[in-house]
Amino acid sequence: MARVTPQVRALYDMCAIALVEGRADLDGADDVGFDIDMPLFTVGHTAQLADMHPQTLRQYDRLGLVTPQRTEGGARRYSLRDIHRLVQAQRLSQDEGINLAGVARILELEEENRQLRRQIKRLREPEDSSIFAADADGGIMQVKRSRRARMWRRDIHEDTRALPSSGTDAQRSTSRSMVIWGYR
Repeated sequence: MARVTPQVRALYDMCAIALVEGRADLDGADDVGFDIDMPLFTVGHTAQLADMHPQTLRQYDRLGLVTPQRTEGGARRYSLRDIHRLVQAQRLSQDEGINLAGVARILELEEENRQLRRQIKRLREPEDSSIFAADADGGIMQVKRSRRARMWRRDIHEDTRALPSSGTDAQRSTSRSMVIWGYR
């Protein structure tokens, strides 16, 4: 699982609290640079953040409503996306009186809708907008944003998620980050 500094963990905690309180949303967290799929929070900590009983989280996992990632030892680790789904599930079932099968379908449709909105937003970005990258010598250079570059980046993330993890590499394989150069 991902190892983060205490400062980064505190930032993720603040983001999770903002999600729970309705002061933030997943798209906003993603836009400012949070990895919304990073498995960071334990069952107990997630239950505390979401104001739920830990057994509720385990039951939602058993039902497939919110399925967190697992450590090599089998412990559950929740991401910001999982916390958002937990809060939505709780609201729909308790406040709206929707059964868990209905909640599962609504959450599925909400996620599909969110993904489509993100895709529309990416497609509306001007083709000539720039991003910055490191050149072969480590210097910063400006690069034109292209649809091909976005697809390449998406493919790399999908490929790295599919890689098997083993031993000490397990911590690095769950991260969505990739080192593209190193020190000699």
